[in-house]
Amino acid sequence: MAARGLVHGPIGEHTLHICVDMQRLFGPEGPWAVPWAEKVLPLIEELAARHSSRTLFTRFVPAQREGEAPGMWAKYYKRWANVTLENMDPGFVDLLPTLARLAPPAKVLDKKVYSPWTDGQLDAMLRGSDINTLVITGGETDVCVLATVLGAVDRGYRVVLVADAICSSADNTHDALMELYTNRFSEQVEAVSMEEVLANWPE
Repeated sequence: MAARGLVHGPIGEHTLHICVDMQRLFGPEGPWAVPWAEKVLPLIEELAARHSSRTLFTRFVPAQREGEAPGMWAKYYKRWANVTLENMDPGFVDLLPTLARLAPPAKVLDKKVYSPWTDGQLDAMLRGSDINTLVITGGETDVCVLATVLGAVDRGYRVVLVADAICSSADNTHDALMELYTNRFSEQVEAVSMEEVLANWPE
């Protein structure tokens, strides 16, 4: 699905770029490698470098060990025991190197589930700020990006989803989610190209 553009006009100064889970965990050598991550990385790096003080990187942090996580997450880590912190190189949690160099001034938020909103950290960071717009990049389109977008929509933020700077390990569900974002959430999610974001968000 093609990007629809900035239907609500240029991006204002009260904007935060949230880059979702662009970590070594999902990089080419990681246990959950996302093939498209390398393709979108240069675009994300350019945006984050231009607006480093207005960028927040989220990181997905797996459970320490199998059986430690609550509820159905315990079954999840039984399936993915090799991706618990005790069984993998903990350095896989790190951001991809070209992004890690930007933090600080960019901020980093760690989370144990798909959504960055669940434990209240992100709400606390944004509370009292002037942020009313979230520009979202990263991965995966159909998992953690989805959770990030829906939380932002529920809280009333303007959501600008950079269509050529998000990725998934599954092309069919990436495409399905782009349909969802641009059709079912057409009033609340603006799917745009990185070129349009860079041209419409002043440094």
